Amino acid sequence: MSRLQVVSGKGGTGKTTVAAALALALATEGRRTLLVEVEGRQGIAQLFETEALPYEERKIAVAPGGGEVYALAIDAERALLDYLQMFYKLGAAGRALKKLGAIDFATTIAPGVRDVLLTGKACEAVRRKDRAGRFVYDHVVMDAPPTGRVTRFLNVNDEVAGLARMGPVHHQAQSVMRVIKSPETAVHLVTLLEEMPVQETADGVAELRAAGLPVGDVLVNMVRPRLLDEDAVRAAAGDRRAGVARALAAAGVSGPERLVDPLLAQAAEHARRVELEREQREALAKLRMPVRELPLLGGGVDLAGLYHLARTLRRDLGVSDA
Repeated sequence: MSRLQVVSGKGGTGKTTVAAALALALATEGRRTLLVEVEGRQGIAQLFETEALPYEERKIAVAPGGGEVYALAIDAERALLDYLQMFYKLGAAGRALKKLGAIDFATTIAPGVRDVLLTGKACEAVRRKDRAGRFVYDHVVMDAPPTGRVTRFLNVNDEVAGLARMGPVHHQAQSVMRVIKSPETAVHLVTLLEEMPVQETADGVAELRAAGLPVGDVLVNMVRPRLLDEDAVRAAAGDRRAGVARALAAAGVSGPERLVDPLLAQAAEHARRVELEREQREALAKLRMPVRELPLLGGGVDLAGLYHLARTLRRDLGVSDA
């Protein structure tokens, strides 16, 4: 599998939850993954019920089989200081620039600089090796910006490489794009079986493909179980209404006749949802991409829920034992 797994999606689809579950899935059987946050929301810390992440790689979970999940909340200012030290040896001078406000200016005003630093830090973790020449992390999972911004975010180094045609900035931007546009990277899009998220996913796939970025899978989140279809609802609403009432009575429900109509109304609503979801699945199939479905967790997403989603992803993505 690709070593850099980028997870994006429309707001509200649960992309951070899916990114966290994916990091757990990839860390099973003794592997080590790094889960990277780039938007400063501290969503990863909340999911793993830990304190706010600092600008350092910290172990936050142990996966089945002894694997480890590390997390990093990338701070653009600190990343710029690292960059100035790495390429220009401006350790103390860089800290002086921070005091003068130049770092804040560069990361908030200068076009594209912030995204260059964020993607660059993630790609550095992908390429990093230990003294024995082995990769420090088997996989890096990035909780990326939403679908509407992810293509520009990932492609910003191409723009920078074109503007700075020589020197450290040019070479750094080129090295980042060699990772992002290679088979080492896969960009997954999280969606729901609803019209707007599915349409935004389709638009996002088209943009990623047009930019030459490697599209991975569509991850459908919060999929509810299918209980009834239209035929079952029509049958119950027809000459089987009395049978429904008898079944309720047999279950010990008092006054079952009063519950038949409300139950049938709920069943009809469920059947309409099933039909709408079928239409959205057909729309996703037209993208000609692998589609993976993750179940809705009735009790909400806690640590146990994350591990449950990780097991589902591990099975569906074919993550093999080390």
